[in-house]
Amino acid sequence: MIDLRSDTVTKPSAAMLQAMMQASVGDDVLNEDPTVQQLQKKTAAIFGMEAGLFCPSGTMTNQIAIRLHTQPQQEVICDKRSHIYLYEGGGIAYNSMCSVRLLDGKRGILSATDVEASINNPDDIHAPQTALVSLENTVNKGGGAYYTLPQITAIREVCHTHHLPLHLDGARVFNALTASGDDAQQYGTYFDTISVCLSKGLGAPVGSVLLGSKAHIQKAMRIRKVLGGGMRQVGYLAAAGIYALDNNIRLLADDHQRARVLGDTLQALPFVSEVLPVDTNIVIFSLKGMSTQQCLAKLAAHNILAIAFGPTEIRMVTHLDFDDAMLDRVTNTLRNFA
Repeated sequence: MIDLRSDTVTKPSAAMLQAMMQASVGDDVLNEDPTVQQLQKKTAAIFGMEAGLFCPSGTMTNQIAIRLHTQPQQEVICDKRSHIYLYEGGGIAYNSMCSVRLLDGKRGILSATDVEASINNPDDIHAPQTALVSLENTVNKGGGAYYTLPQITAIREVCHTHHLPLHLDGARVFNALTASGDDAQQYGTYFDTISVCLSKGLGAPVGSVLLGSKAHIQKAMRIRKVLGGGMRQVGYLAAAGIYALDNNIRLLADDHQRARVLGDTLQALPFVSEVLPVDTNIVIFSLKGMSTQQCLAKLAAHNILAIAFGPTEIRMVTHLDFDDAMLDRVTNTLRNFA
């Protein structure tokens, strides 16, 4: 079975499993797990941040960040395609009791002008107080579109002018950095908090790290506890994250190349009306003359899995467990549909 539904479907490699089994562990709630501490320091250092907090999921790291930056009745600015809005179970409203200002950036990429125009007048009691700007890099619903440092810099300047914190949902931030060639260290100078996912393109079985100042992470630990995210001998999972950071970032370029081949193949097919630009490892295409259910069924009949991503759209995501031989099988299968 070739599974292209997401880059979360990967299994730990033999080398990653070995690293997990050899991990030194302790009680992380008591701040005594050495492998967790190593992962948190390592991830923070990559992005030039002061501290990190290991959590079970990117949803949790995002929700913790929103809660620590906001108060009830305030507002979060994000794109309408944002994961924090679409795919986190209404967590902004439930966990932080905040509303959202949804913008419509190009493929989910906001501009500084968009952001500045959406900041509410703090003296207007009829409007919620703008409290946070959140970006997503790469943008899942935007087909893996990514921000560059100049774009981030411009938004950071707007946030600084208006005294607003800036959060990054960096679920696939290493895909963005691989594609842009930007320096991860500079992110720490622009973002107040960053969520870094280890279980997508990097191939770890579970986990994300929230990065920020020492004060933010101290507050985040309390929020994580309330949300049920306090973990015990979790160094076994943290070891997988360390292995992923050390060994799998360099492999992301291969995922991007295979995704481009998929995109080029789809672009030439008569039953495909549009393929979003393939910037990283996500391929989103629209169908004509064939329903998503029909297309997915045809793929499944050839042991290929993808996912519906709208009324006429399908998404495929390349990853560590998808190699060149599998790529040939998928492209040949798609051509045979035509």
